[in-house]
Amino acid sequence: MADSGAAEGDWLVALQQDQGRGRQGRSWVQATGNFFGSTVVDLAPADPPAQTLSLAAGLALIEALDVAVPGQPLMLKWPNDVLLGGAKLAGILLERTASRVVVGFGVNLASAPELPDRPCASLAGAIRPDAFAPLLAASFARLLQLWRVSDSAALVRAWEQRAHFAGTRLSVHVSADETVSGRFVGLDPDGALRLILDDEGIEVIRAGDVEL
Repeated sequence: MADSGAAEGDWLVALQQDQGRGRQGRSWVQATGNFFGSTVVDLAPADPPAQTLSLAAGLALIEALDVAVPGQPLMLKWPNDVLLGGAKLAGILLERTASRVVVGFGVNLASAPELPDRPCASLAGAIRPDAFAPLLAASFARLLQLWRVSDSAALVRAWEQRAHFAGTRLSVHVSADETVSGRFVGLDPDGALRLILDDEGIEVIRAGDVEL
């Protein structure tokens, strides 16, 4: 996807991915039957702030999952995860170079890894990667267009409607040595997380790992 010949709208879907990376340098666990897909977004001068693209990506992913497996208890978790019944089902990784962003999606369609720090879930083979890929591509294309033409506040509201409820207590690992805890009160227009701390102050967090 780093090839300059790759155009916006192109997708790369791998049946296996043994060189993947998780957020914050985490190791990658690959399993046959899961979904590993990436696409390119070419940023234009008139586009919204690039960091809000993660909101569109999250909404696109949960929308595609709604179509693939209707009626499941899915929830967005800031910044880039989808939970199924409180366990991690899918994640998104965005990487930017100059005016190009590669958006990578990983979804436990067939099986879930056993991780020491978080529960994971899968769809137990309810849909194959080759069937899920067009659903996600169509959903992402639609949300990418909405991202470009809509008020960012509307995108934030749509994301919040699929996320943890206002007042949910969250712990955010903002670095290896620092954790911030508070109650979720929504997102800033740029997609940053807003917490009410125990002293009632507001903390705005732009990067970190969340635990519910």
